Amino acid sequence: MKITEAADGVFAVEGSAVNWTLIAEGDALTLVDAGYPGDHDEVLASIGEVGRRLSDVEAVLVTHAHIDHIGSLPRLLEQHPVPVLLSPTEARHARREYLEQAGTADVVRNLWRPRVLPWALHIMRKGAMNDRGVPTATDFGEVDVIDVPGRPVPVATPGHTSGHTAYLVPGARVLLTGDALVTGHRLSSHTGSQRLMSMFHHDEGAMDGSLDVIAEVDADVIIPGHGPVHRGSPRDAVAQLRRG
Repeated sequence: MKITEAADGVFAVEGSAVNWTLIAEGDALTLVDAGYPGDHDEVLASIGEVGRRLSDVEAVLVTHAHIDHIGSLPRLLEQHPVPVLLSPTEARHARREYLEQAGTADVVRNLWRPRVLPWALHIMRKGAMNDRGVPTATDFGEVDVIDVPGRPVPVATPGHTSGHTAYLVPGARVLLTGDALVTGHRLSSHTGSQRLMSMFHHDEGAMDGSLDVIAEVDADVIIPGHGPVHRGSPRDAVAQLRRG
């Protein structure tokens, strides 16, 4: 686990296979995304590393409801029930009213690719097959600003999933891009602005439009769902991705 203070009060946490973010406002925290089921202890440890306790978490925001972004929440919520907020479309996904997620068959079809088998074994150890969803997940509604610590601004970025949402922390000028734009992955041979492998995306065509949206966001730092923090404008990050 690696923790980077991306900006004042905004902490990017790189787990072994996925990232999550802690946004501090005074003693209060917003947790954004929450790793695999097996990341539960690391999520708790990361909260302690930034000088807070689980009881300081006032809400959880989720970029999208894949198991690697919501997996630890069932156990965390048993210990500390708080609102779990997503876009109206993605809240239904988190409750598992529908599913847009790479399955076992998708992974098997790609086992011939470099790094896929070690990654698959790793995420199985992280509990990837234990997908309980989050039955209490709710949507944040049609709002310009979400009333949780950090006052994040939702940025609709569909494609990876139908309701995928990025979050801008305006006071810190940090954009959390989830999996709409990443800077690395265990399946990738390099770091830097990039897309995830195609099997992970619900609608790649929609993702192109979402990259246009990301490029227009006024920010200085990107925290992606996978890979290291990117320091620079979203416009530059999108241009780098499109150059390949």
